Amino acid sequence: MSTSHAFRLRPGADLKQEIQSFVKTNGIKAGWITCGVGSLTDYSIRFANQPGVSTGTGHFEIVSLTGTVSVNGSHIHLSISDSTGRTIGGHLADGNRIYTTAEIVIQESGDLEFTREKDGTTPWEELQVRKKKD
Repeated sequence: MSTSHAFRLRPGADLKQEIQSFVKTNGIKAGWITCGVGSLTDYSIRFANQPGVSTGTGHFEIVSLTGTVSVNGSHIHLSISDSTGRTIGGHLADGNRIYTTAEIVIQESGDLEFTREKDGTTPWEELQVRKKKD
């Protein structure tokens, strides 16, 4: 069984914080972002294999938003484009401010639970998928 959630973020909201707040409020234990579009005035993205985040200010279109979400931890990637179409993307960090809107759809599994744990394959906490206990 699965459930669909759709919501809109308003100007000035922090994209990552609001997604995590929605996940927590709705008790989502195993979800994934199926759609995310909108615009930003500020971005904060960690690019591949970089220790810190890169930031910028201007007007940007959200061209892709994807990831796994859970009350136990989320992993979300974002791609944005500027007024010339130049596109960048990476790991979503705090500090991505909505310009006009962000429209987000999350699909939730009623049968699974996502956690993030070190499993010895990498130095990071990675996605673990388990059947939900009744």
